[in-house]
Amino acid sequence: MAPVIEKIRELGCFELGEGPHWDNESQSLYWVDIVKKTIHKYIPSLKKHTHIKVDKFPSLIVPISGSSDRFIITLQREVAVLTWDGVSSRPTSIETIAIVDTDNALKNNRINDGKVDPLGNLWAGTMAIDGDTPYGPRTGTLFCLSSNKKIRYFEENVGISNGLAWSSDLKKMYYIDSVKRRIDQYDFDATNASITNRQPLFSLEKHNIPGFPDGQTIDADGNLWVAVFRGKRVIKVSSAKPETLLDTVNIPDLQITSVAFGGPLLDELYVTSASHIAWPTEGEEDCIKGHIYKITGLGVRGLPANRIKI
Repeated sequence: MAPVIEKIRELGCFELGEGPHWDNESQSLYWVDIVKKTIHKYIPSLKKHTHIKVDKFPSLIVPISGSSDRFIITLQREVAVLTWDGVSSRPTSIETIAIVDTDNALKNNRINDGKVDPLGNLWAGTMAIDGDTPYGPRTGTLFCLSSNKKIRYFEENVGISNGLAWSSDLKKMYYIDSVKRRIDQYDFDATNASITNRQPLFSLEKHNIPGFPDGQTIDADGNLWVAVFRGKRVIKVSSAKPETLLDTVNIPDLQITSVAFGGPLLDELYVTSASHIAWPTEGEEDCIKGHIYKITGLGVRGLPANRIKI
C-alpha cells in the first residue's frame, strides 16, 4: 500500500515553515514561519489553528517539561522562554535566558534548526542570516543548552545548521549541515551530553539526489526520515548501514524543510515546506508552494518528541 500524502488545506501556505514538533500530551503540532516571524499551533482532531507574531526570526518551539503553557523558543541569537496559552493571539510573556554567538564576527548569525535530546537538553545550530544559499558564509555553530542554562559549543564554521536526531540507545547523534549535502553521525555520550567522532552516514551526492538535506527525525526502527530542500521529497535512510537509501516519498512542493512524526499512534509524518526562495531558477514558480502535509500509510511509527527540562 502506497503512502497517502494529504495537504492540510486549512493551514494555507507559509514563507518558511520550519521546526515541526508534535506534542504528545496535547496532541498538537507546533511549528514556526521564520520569515513571517510567527509561531503556530494546530490541533488536528479539532482542525484548530492558532498563532502569534514575534519581533525577531523564530526557528523552533518546544514545550517545557511539566508545563502546559511554557515553551523554549529561539529568536535570532536568543533562546527564550515563551508563556502562551496556545489560544490567544498574543503571548503572555517572552523572557530571554541565553544569547549565542556573541563574538563580533558572529553577530550576523541566527539560530536555525534545533531539537531536545532524550535527556532534556536543547541542541541547536546557527547560520548567517544572509547565508541561506550553498554559497553563503560559513559562520554557524552547533551548541547545547543544558538545564543550568549554560551554552556549550561543539562545532564552528557551519554553513546551514539543520536536522538533529538521536538513537534510542543514546549512543549516536545524527546531524545535518545542509551545505555539505550529507547526514553525519557522532558518538553521543549521555553521561555529560557531549559528542565526538563525527563520521559521514549518507551523502545525497552519491545517490544522485537533488537538493539539500534539511530537517530530520528518527522512527522506532532507528531509521532516519530526512526532508530534502529543493528536492521535492522526503527520504528514509538507514542509520545502521551507511549510504543505504531505504525509501523515497515524493512531495508536491519543491522546498521541503522538516519532518515530525505525530498523531495518536505516532504513525503520521508531518512535513513542512517553504514558499520563500533565496536563489530562484527559471521555471520553478509553479512548484514553490509552502504547504504543510500529513503522510499516512508509511508502515512505521515515530518516537515521542522530547520536552525540554529547564
